[in-house]
This record gives sequence, structure tokens and C-alpha cells, in this order.
Amino acid sequence: MTRKNYTSLTEFVLLGLADTLELQIIFFLLFLVIYTLTLLGNIGMILLIRIDSRLHTLMYFFLANLSFVDICYSTTITPKMLADLLSEKKTISFAGCFLQMYFFIALATTKCILFGLMAYDRYVAICHPLLYSLIMSRTVCLKKAAGAFAAGLLNSMANTSYVSSLSFCGSNVIHHFFCDSPPLFKLSCSDTHLKESIFSTFAGVNMVGALLVILSSYSYVLFSIFSMHSGEGRHRAFSTCASHLTAIILFYTTSIYTYLRPSSSYSLNQDKVASVFYTVVIPMLNPLIYSLRNKEVKKALANVISRKRIPSFL
Repeated sequence: MTRKNYTSLTEFVLLGLADTLELQIIFFLLFLVIYTLTLLGNIGMILLIRIDSRLHTLMYFFLANLSFVDICYSTTITPKMLADLLSEKKTISFAGCFLQMYFFIALATTKCILFGLMAYDRYVAICHPLLYSLIMSRTVCLKKAAGAFAAGLLNSMANTSYVSSLSFCGSNVIHHFFCDSPPLFKLSCSDTHLKESIFSTFAGVNMVGALLVILSSYSYVLFSIFSMHSGEGRHRAFSTCASHLTAIILFYTTSIYTYLRPSSSYSLNQDKVASVFYTVVIPMLNPLIYSLRNKEVKKALANVISRKRIPSFL
């Protein structure tokens, strides 16, 4: 495959989620509501953390970063998906396709690392409370958060370059609603065996690495919680950790199913369903999980509502 033939492809066609006009309208309305709630919920979470001084802690600093990532993460996919649901010609340029993939992978990687940092933060706070201010100082946490974003950008650069170097000499129809690596590997006419293995290795190191940090941190956390003599302290610690674990389980189950299962078992329709959950639905659920299961967030929200005034910084 020559470079000239490779660059002759200028656009892809996204098949999307539905074949009939009725389903497209239903999905458009449904996902428009979900996307609106995603923006309102995550922006609201960021503003709430900014407004209430009781939430000016490192745990909520990471949560604000997670909300920011969820806003960008959902915006990378959902607006294009909504536009395609109302369009007859569901096309995306070659450059636009890989730009979408780049930001998607970068934000997904950052999200995994933030989950790991939040788990480590809870481990230090519960298991080593006297050393918390030293180990998790604001300067250290700022560096860790910046490192999470930098790692996401670098990891995405490597992965996107691998996929974009594939040869596409046949059909340009992507059996998906956004530009993702598995359907592009299926679409390529070049030998993708090695590059799929490399991509899976990158995804595995990122997901499994962060998951090991999460599992090891929460193993110590749960042991410490059950060792507490105070029932109130045990309930408060478990309530805080439960919301985090719920968000992690939802994200990781769908992501691992999509990217770390054998390519021989890959199913386009099943992958679409899983992708809808981790790209569209879960970013909406995260602020609900953290607000409904967290007493401090509920108190801060009730306090802001009771003031009935616009914050001075807006």
C-alpha cells in the first residue's frame, strides 16, 4: 500500500446507532436529555465545590477534575452523535476522525488515572490520617493531577499514531457511532495483528495499572473501616468510599469488556451498547452518584439552595 493510496481516503461514514427514522428521533431526544444532564450535573458539581469552603479538600479537588474530564469526554462524542442522528449523510473527515479518537483516548486515560489517585487519596486519609497533610499536600496533588492529564495526552498520541498509520483501501464505512480503534482495525486492509496487540498492551497497562492501585488501596481501606470502633466513623468512611467504588465499577466493567477481551469475540452491536454506557451514560451518572451518596455534597447543595443568591464570583 503506497502512501499516495493511503492518503486518498478523505472521509469515513459512521453507521450510527439506528437504521430507521423513528429510532433515530427517539435516540436523539434521549441522548440530548442525557447530554444536557451531563453538562448540568458536572458543571454544577464543579461550581458547588468552588462555592462551598467545606468542599475545599483534596478529595473534592480530584472530584472537580473528574467532572471536568467527564464534560470534555462526553462532548468529544455526543454532539457529533446527535448531529448524525438527524443527518442523512453521517460522514466525518479523515483528520476529524482521528482527532476525535485522540481526545477520546486522552480523556479516558486521564479518567482512569484520576480514579486511581482518588483511591490512593482515600487510602492515605483513612489508613494514615496523621501523615495525610504531608503525603497529599496541595502541591503534590496539583502535580499528580497535571501528570494525569499529561499521561493521557502522551498515551493517546502513541495509540492514535498506531491506528492512523493503518492502510484503508476498501470500504470507508465505520460500524459505530464514533471513531474508535476496534471498528477501525476491522476496517483496515493491512495486517493489524501486531498493532492490535500493541494497542491492547497500552490499554491494558493503563486500565489494569490504575485498577491495581484502586484494588490495593481499597483493600487496606476496607480493612481499616471494619477495624474502626466508632460506628459513625465507619459509616461515614464507607459512605464516601462506596460512591467512588460505584463509579469505578460502572466505568471499568464496560471499558474492560470493550478493549481487553479477545478480538475473536468482538461484536459490533455489543460494542455499541457498551460504548453508549461509558461514553454517554456514565458521565451523566457520576455527579449523581457522588451527590446522592455523599452527605457532605448534599449538605453543601442544600446550603447553596437555602442562600437563594448568586455567588459573587460568577
